[in-house]
Amino acid sequence: MSDAGLTSDSVPWETMLERARINGLLGKELYVVFTSATDGMEPIRANIKEHLAYQRMLEDTGVMFAAGPMAEDNGETWSGDGMVVIRAESLAQAEAIAAADPMHAAGARSYRVRPWIVNEGTISVKVGFASGEREVL
Repeated sequence: MSDAGLTSDSVPWETMLERARINGLLGKELYVVFTSATDGMEPIRANIKEHLAYQRMLEDTGVMFAAGPMAEDNGETWSGDGMVVIRAESLAQAEAIAAADPMHAAGARSYRVRPWIVNEGTISVKVGFASGEREVL
């Protein structure tokens, strides 16, 4: 992969998208919503039902790529933080989707949205037709 276009400390995002195309990488732009507790766990518990219903709607409509809680740096506890990866046409649309989450609308969590380019990786899914079991490998 060429380093052309990466000579400064800040590279235009369009350059990164173009580099993916030129280098034959996936170049799929998604948006990552980093969400953090604002005032402990009680506001999160109070909004979890509505939040999960919203997440389910995003999943059912194909907007959500993946989501889930994030452990603290120690890998042993959870204090209400999470991450949601969504499909959107623009950063503005991704921001609107994040803002509409009942957890954010209620102020139980704050959030930030960042564009992300998926270039490398793999995903495998195993589905048992008779058992109904599923596994992401």
